[in-house]
Amino acid sequence: MFLFGISGRAGGFDPLILLLMALVIETYAGRLSFLTRLTGHPVQALENLILWFDRKLNRDTRSQMDRAVRGGLMALVVIAVSFAIGWGISWLSQMLPFAWIFETILLIMLISQRGVYSAVRKIGVALRDQGLEAARESLSPLINEAPENMDAHGVARAGIEISCIALTTRVVAPVFWYLLFGFPGILTYQAVMTMNDLLGHKTDRHRAFGFTAARLNDILLLIPAQLSGLFMVLASLFVPTAHPGKAFTTMLKDARKYRSYNLGVTLAALAGAFDLALAGPRKFTQETKNEHWLGSGTAKATHQDIKRSLYMFATACLINGVWVAALTIVRYT
Repeated sequence: MFLFGISGRAGGFDPLILLLMALVIETYAGRLSFLTRLTGHPVQALENLILWFDRKLNRDTRSQMDRAVRGGLMALVVIAVSFAIGWGISWLSQMLPFAWIFETILLIMLISQRGVYSAVRKIGVALRDQGLEAARESLSPLINEAPENMDAHGVARAGIEISCIALTTRVVAPVFWYLLFGFPGILTYQAVMTMNDLLGHKTDRHRAFGFTAARLNDILLLIPAQLSGLFMVLASLFVPTAHPGKAFTTMLKDARKYRSYNLGVTLAALAGAFDLALAGPRKFTQETKNEHWLGSGTAKATHQDIKRSLYMFATACLINGVWVAALTIVRYT
């Protein structure tokens, strides 16, 4: 880890130990939603800052080039602020007694394993026990579009897609950047991901202003995406009904067909593992989005496929944790 010398202080908690603790606690307790309700979530502060810049700098009267330049400057400022705050938190964690508890709590809030598992599982349970309408209601908070016209198979595929994307963006990537740069790394990654979520979509308003944020997000996800796909292939070795070889070949062949290559790696691996066809055309309230299929299997996914995908998700999260534990052991040997 590259922590500018602040991780070597005698008596300070090793950040790798903090990361392992955070992964274990989040697995069992989730993202401490009770604490979030009391204190607020750190991502909310980032969102408020980004939206403030959007209102001030991204005005319709400005040219596309002007808005692109201002969007780039905004990205640099948000990254600098996030890195500085992250470095300060890491420094305090090393220098003040018990300040490591604060860093651990923030880590738990910035990594989502159990939260994603529970949300997607709710879709599968609703689809199995309560019917299509209840499943649509469970899916609705997790996507940007309204799912009123999605059939049961579309809802199941969307739930699987959410778990695969989250493995990359909310589990492997945060851990990867924390391993490299400590808390400054994970907070900077979170800032870039939040900018991309808010501004990176290609609307007339944000096509230019969010260009830098979207490209930075692609760069920061490039290596974690490959790791996520690899973890998914390895996870398929432990699932009796999965096909590891097909998971690997489908990942290599179909990942680029998805709207984002980085997000398509894990999704293609799972499609191959369970002989499914994922992504593809999706019917929402106002429009049908036509996208390429990933995988050559059946598109008729069911609640059973959601259950199997969550087993793969949990196994891949475990592999991710084992990787951190192995690095910790190597560090102390």
